[in-house]
Amino acid sequence: MTDSNEKTKILVWDAPVRVFHWLMVLSFAGAYLTAESERWRLVHVSLGYTMAGLLVFRILWGLIGTPYARFSSFVRGPAVVVRYLRAMVNGKPEHHLGHNPAGAMAIVLLLLLSAACVTSGWAVYNDVGGHWLEELHEGAAGFMLAVVAVHVAGALVTSWLHRENLVRSMVNGKKIGAPGDGIRKAWRGLAILMLAATLGFWWLQWQSAPSGAATPWAATEPSRSKKHQSHDD
Repeated sequence: MTDSNEKTKILVWDAPVRVFHWLMVLSFAGAYLTAESERWRLVHVSLGYTMAGLLVFRILWGLIGTPYARFSSFVRGPAVVVRYLRAMVNGKPEHHLGHNPAGAMAIVLLLLLSAACVTSGWAVYNDVGGHWLEELHEGAAGFMLAVVAVHVAGALVTSWLHRENLVRSMVNGKKIGAPGDGIRKAWRGLAILMLAATLGFWWLQWQSAPSGAATPWAATEPSRSKKHQSHDD
């Protein structure tokens, strides 16, 4: 939180955090939209693995990253979240340079739900466990979608109350604050490495797809399809 009267645009979100954010948005959206399609099974699984890699990175970066990216800077207890929400309802929410308490709560939930989605998805795909894991996978994805919707709505409301575009700040990394409160380094090289690794993984997955198949992943997992047919019968 900044109290200085002298404010300007400062760098708050480093480049790796921003790349993580938008890659996670793309991966979850793509995985959710392809969840019921055998034709797009390769895309669904690849995006699931991408989410797993991004999750590991975010946990590590939350421990050793730039100040506003660290969990210690934004994870707060329930009382702080309730106080912030009350102030928000009254139209006078506290201004935070980093994640506000409500946004922080949503981020923690999203990380936990991402972990649930990718672990249960891996187990279902590799036939580890029973049918309950499929229910867990679908339930976690549905709950995650609901949290995403609330998170987006909260960001829009907060942007309006503070007259500050939070979506744009997650693109350029900048917010309004005191000059001394900004981070010193954007870590663009690490962000480029993240993006290159992700695109390289997608390219390798694409190369492994059977060519000319109408339903690529049905061809790579016949036992899975047969098992579902026998289960339905």
